[in-house]
Amino acid sequence: MATSIRDVAREAGVSVGTVSNVLNRPGIVAPATVARVTEAIEALGFVRNDAARQLRAGRSRSFGLVVLDTRNPFFMDVAHGAQGRALDDGYTVLMGGSDESSEREQSLLDMFEEHRVAGVLISPVRTELTQLHRLRDAGIPVVLVDRGTSDRSFSSVSVDDVEGGRIAARHLIEAGRRRIAFVGGPEGLEQVDDRLAGARSIVEQHAGASIELFPTEALSVLEGRRIGGLLAQMEADRRPDAVFAANDMLAMGVLQALVMTGSLRVPEDVALIGYDDIDFASAAVVPISSVRQPAVEIGATAVDLLLKEAEAGSTAEREQIVFQPRLVVRSSTAG
Repeated sequence: MATSIRDVAREAGVSVGTVSNVLNRPGIVAPATVARVTEAIEALGFVRNDAARQLRAGRSRSFGLVVLDTRNPFFMDVAHGAQGRALDDGYTVLMGGSDESSEREQSLLDMFEEHRVAGVLISPVRTELTQLHRLRDAGIPVVLVDRGTSDRSFSSVSVDDVEGGRIAARHLIEAGRRRIAFVGGPEGLEQVDDRLAGARSIVEQHAGASIELFPTEALSVLEGRRIGGLLAQMEADRRPDAVFAANDMLAMGVLQALVMTGSLRVPEDVALIGYDDIDFASAAVVPISSVRQPAVEIGATAVDLLLKEAEAGSTAEREQIVFQPRLVVRSSTAG
C-alpha cells in the first residue's frame, strides 16, 4: 500500500496540515519541523500525488489530444510535437484515436472532461462542433489540429489542404499524366474534401485531363490495397494513369496491391503520389512521392495556442495558423 500523508504526519509527530505546509509552503514552517518531516518522507518513501491534488483544485496538468487514427504515423508525429512542447511547461498529453467515428470522438471528449484536463487538442471528424463549444463553455479551452473553421470560432493549426491538392495534381499533370484517380474518404472528412477540391481545380485548367473519385471508408493501408486491386482489374483504355491518394497510408496500400498483382508498374504504368510524407513513404519498395505536412511543428504550435487560451480564459483571441504544404518527389512519380 502506498504511503499516505497521514503516515508521514504520524512518523514525524506532527499534524497532517503541517506536512501539507512543508510540501507546499515550507517557508511558513519552522526549520526544525521541516527537517523532521523531510526525514519522515525519506524514511517512508512517500511520493506526493500531484494528480489528486490538482483534481481537488478542479484542474489537472494534462491536455487531451484526439486524433483521427492512432495507427497513422502522421498523427504520431503531431502527438510527438505536442508532447514535447507540453512537457516544457509541465504538462502531459493524454491521447486517444476517434477512428474517424463521431461516437468514439464524443466518448473521448466526455472522458477528458471527466478527467478535468486543462485543455483539448482535436482533429475533429465532422464539421459539427457543438460539443467543443460546450467544453469551452465549461472552462476547457479547445484548439483544432489539422483543421480550420470558416467562422474562426476556435483557434486552429492546419495546413492549406486545397493548395496541397493543387500541388499533387499539378505535379502529376506536369509528369504527363491525364487520367487521375483520387483515392480517399470517408465522405465529409474536411481534410480529404479540401485535397480533392484542390486537385479538381488544377485538372479543370487542363484540356484532356480528368479526375475520378475512388471513395474509401477509412484512410488506411487496407482500403488503399482494396482500391489498388480495383485499378489493376480495369481495362487499359479506361484505367487511370495516375493516383493521388489522400494520405500516405492509402498510397502504401495502393502500391502494395499493384506490386502484388504484378500487372502494373509504378510509375511506368501508374504514377502514385500520397499526402503527409510519413517516414514509411520514403522506405516503400518504390519510394512514394508525397505532399509534406510539418506534423511535429503542427503539434507544438497547437499546444502554444492552447497555453495562451488557458492563460487568457474567456478573453482569449482566436488564432488560425495555416502552414503551407510542399512537394516531395520520389520514384513513384519520377520515372
